[in-house]
Amino acid sequence: MIYDRPNYMGNQFFARRGEYSDYMRMMGMNDCVRSCRHIPVHRGNFRMRMYERADMSGQMMELNDDCPNLMDRFHMSDFNSCNVMDGHWLMYEQPNYRGRHYYVSPGEYRRYNDWGSMNPKIGSIRRVMDL
Repeated sequence: MIYDRPNYMGNQFFARRGEYSDYMRMMGMNDCVRSCRHIPVHRGNFRMRMYERADMSGQMMELNDDCPNLMDRFHMSDFNSCNVMDGHWLMYEQPNYRGRHYYVSPGEYRRYNDWGSMNPKIGSIRRVMDL
């Protein structure tokens, strides 16, 4: 995962193993890489709970696999908190894995800004797997 600000902050760019001859233009970066982290391979079950409200309250939805459209599946697109129990995930602002995305690893995210977002809208989500 590549970030455009220090300390794993700012816009995030997911890069799979491979060569990137012009990563700044390809990923829409106009400045430079400020921080990056390796996402460890997870070889087990995937499990995440997403909540309608902050602090893990309100309606709860549980995910064990990829979901290309959260609105179609759960009839909502605003998620204010989540608890990642197993696995590593990418959450996208738009359906079908498009738009700005956010990496979440196991742990509690009590507010949407804990995962780096400026708003609670999540359109799709997928597991980070060793492909």
